[in-house]
Amino acid sequence: MADDFSFDIVSKVDLQDLDNGINNVMKEISNRYDLKGTSSKVELNKGDSTITMMADSDFHMDQMMIVIGQKFHKVGIDVKAIKSKGRERASGDKVREVFTLVNGIEQEVAKKIVKDIKDTKLKVQASIQGDQLRISSKAKDSLQEVMSMVRGKDYGVALQFVNYR
Repeated sequence: MADDFSFDIVSKVDLQDLDNGINNVMKEISNRYDLKGTSSKVELNKGDSTITMMADSDFHMDQMMIVIGQKFHKVGIDVKAIKSKGRERASGDKVREVFTLVNGIEQEVAKKIVKDIKDTKLKVQASIQGDQLRISSKAKDSLQEVMSMVRGKDYGVALQFVNYR
């Protein structure tokens, strides 16, 4: 039996799942009554990890955001995994919004998570390792409690738990 058990808290997006989600969004846009016949579109640029949405109006953009939320949820992607750079007017009275993928946990968020874990007074060790966190303990139950505590709080980023051993 191992001396210590551990898991990592990461924030990353699987590009294949993201591609599937974008394809599902495009199908829904072409079939949905309030978006049919518009020039609304969503494009994924894997090179610079951005998603660009174009729509005829703010209303259509809002409807597309609802569709993205639904379709991303179906393929297992949290909407917090994308961050908007803001809406802007594009040529021809169109609206454009560009999103960047959030990969990795920022230092401020990581420090907040570590502080919250230490405030639970559980016998666990939390360490920041680059853009992820490693949580270790001698008791699996303590790790399970940390997982449920982190799931229960909103840190503004999509978090996943990997390498549980």
